[in-house]
Amino acid sequence: MKMTFRWFGSKSDTVKLSQIKQIPAMTGVMGFLDYKAAGEVWTLDEIRNYVDEIHAAGLLCEVIESVNVHEDIKMGLSSRDAHIENYATTVRNLAKFGVKVIVYNFMPVLDWLRTDLARAIPEDGSKSLYYNESDLGGMSPLDIVRKTAGDSKGFSLPGWEPERLAELETTLKRYESITPDILRENYKYFLDAIIPVCEECGVVMACHPDDPAWPIFGLPRIAHSREDFDKIVELHDSPFNAICLCTGSLGSNPDNDIPAIIRHFGGLGRIGCMHIRNIKYLGNRVFRESSHLSADGDLDMYAIMKAVYDACPHVHVRPDHGRIIWDEEARPGYGLYDRALGAAYLNGLWEAIDKAAKGRASP
Repeated sequence: MKMTFRWFGSKSDTVKLSQIKQIPAMTGVMGFLDYKAAGEVWTLDEIRNYVDEIHAAGLLCEVIESVNVHEDIKMGLSSRDAHIENYATTVRNLAKFGVKVIVYNFMPVLDWLRTDLARAIPEDGSKSLYYNESDLGGMSPLDIVRKTAGDSKGFSLPGWEPERLAELETTLKRYESITPDILRENYKYFLDAIIPVCEECGVVMACHPDDPAWPIFGLPRIAHSREDFDKIVELHDSPFNAICLCTGSLGSNPDNDIPAIIRHFGGLGRIGCMHIRNIKYLGNRVFRESSHLSADGDLDMYAIMKAVYDACPHVHVRPDHGRIIWDEEARPGYGLYDRALGAAYLNGLWEAIDKAAKGRASP
């Protein structure tokens, strides 16, 4: 297991590389150029500057997140080929700087969705991301976009970039005629073009699940269960067509057996990287994100880490979405303190599992 930390860059992240370096057993970051719009080429100079800064801090950058897929590709418009060519150029450019995995998603229009970015947890006063389907009420997608932007404390949020949502009404209208099967056809078109480039460069494409793990606003969503991902890996049969297995996204639906899903796709060699966090269920399609500790949520972190140890022990992982604690001012879900605690907890579980497996646990 390679423990990493998501980092947005020195110009927009409250967390410093020097702080990430001090977290025990931290090997590197899952990087992100948050100013790049979907469809734009990530240039060699931009990547070099970003990666060199990370290397200078004594950390690696082998996973890049949120190389966003342009909506024209998802909708199958005639303009998609130009966007796919730009994407292929970005893959080749990232490979030149040691990137091994690219995380992306194929969610139409809206990325991850929460109805509150800072819901106070009564037990301890910390704040976490929260979702309650009934809170959407009569809200439209435009309403939730405005609310999310207003609650973000001025920070950019991955998946909610303004340029992606600038033509939201027009895009939503086009999706009315796109079924899940049509979206999968468009997805296959994208993979058939990109995966050969990835094979040539040695870069794994890792698809992030829908978050939350069900359809929203009537949009087609095709990546929120084991069955969905079985279909995705069959769209283009290659070990470079893989999954970013996010325990919190899939775990938002209690019907998803996360350890079993890890063992299934790990056994197939199709887990490109992992985001690990815990979820507390508060009702039907109501949840909040808890600390990583098993007892604070409803996901069994020991069982999850044991499945990782058994099925994909060399995978890159990161502690996902921390609470805001100790009066920290940070991007919702991406403060330093709680994610550092999560990394330490996951490393502790890993050490215990490893020692038990090797017969070295204390009696």
